[in-house]
Amino acid sequence: MTSGAVLLMFVLTAVWAALVVLAPLMVPAGTLTDLSGRVGFHDNDLLFEELSPLPYAIYWVGDAECHQLANRSFFINDNQMPFCARDVGLFVGLALASGVVTFVRYKVNPLLVLAALVPIGLDGGIQLVTEYESNNLLRVATGLLAGAALALLLAHFIFALQEDRPRDRGERKDPPCQ
Repeated sequence: MTSGAVLLMFVLTAVWAALVVLAPLMVPAGTLTDLSGRVGFHDNDLLFEELSPLPYAIYWVGDAECHQLANRSFFINDNQMPFCARDVGLFVGLALASGVVTFVRYKVNPLLVLAALVPIGLDGGIQLVTEYESNNLLRVATGLLAGAALALLLAHFIFALQEDRPRDRGERKDPPCQ
């Protein structure tokens, strides 16, 4: 039996991941070639002015939430993607694992989830404090793993909350007072 909340999580993450990947195809080729900026700022508003509403919205969110460094991003249609390679991996990992847990019930081991987050922490953390520079393939791989782990954890909590709820068939979790 699938959970409506987990199905909704799958639909939302799959649609978002697809939009992020398809956004560069919604823009004329070679329009967005370097979006490098800072997290938490809208550095590229002038570049987005001529975009239609859907790619504008996707790139606008990416501009605020991602550094969008060109050398840490993929290009499709000669356009830089709205998010860096690691973020794309996170979004795709969330969507793929959400799809799996929509149809497969499981019990998650929290230690495995934490272990799955170690690679992204090491890759990004070491890169932040040293001269080490990972490549986009490694960034996507660590993002995929972390996104999948987070989806498994979210679904686990959703299933646990549903199991704790009293059933609608008149069943009560606690015995009635006498």
